[in-house]
Amino acid sequence: MKRMPECLAHMDEGIGRVGEIFPDLPVQEVVLTRLLLLVGGTLLGELERNLKPHGLNDSDFRTLMMIYSSPSGSATPSELCEYAQQSATNMTRIANVLVKAGLITRATSAEDRRRIVLSITPAGKRLVRKILPPLFPNVHRAFATLSATDKRALDRLLRQIAVNIDSLTQPDARP
Repeated sequence: MKRMPECLAHMDEGIGRVGEIFPDLPVQEVVLTRLLLLVGGTLLGELERNLKPHGLNDSDFRTLMMIYSSPSGSATPSELCEYAQQSATNMTRIANVLVKAGLITRATSAEDRRRIVLSITPAGKRLVRKILPPLFPNVHRAFATLSATDKRALDRLLRQIAVNIDSLTQPDARP
């Protein structure tokens, strides 16, 4: 596997060549997009490597964490689809995996029998407490060279990009 500096140099060279062919190419924006994808993909790969021994992938763990972090320790599949950016079909698959592993339960809502509620189990809470702490050192190392000001600026800028991207896919959500 290539080291990150080599990957970055290769990316820059390739984008430079494409920029020569397409003079209107928004080079800086393409570089930033590729950097976001590269960083995101690398972080995702590292997370999934740590989740694999527990029989989970990113979407399973993200869903479990959303239920874990909700005030009630539960959520409906439709809420989870919206915030986890998953289709209803995939959310059903994820819920089935988590129920089968004993990490969540599936029940009908007491308020509305047509609604399903997914709730975290004590085993699910224990697994979250087991998985999270070993991830902390790598998260710290990934951001080690950034100052607190850099981190706040990066947070603000990434949120701006997220809202801009949302306006591409949701025309009524223009900033």
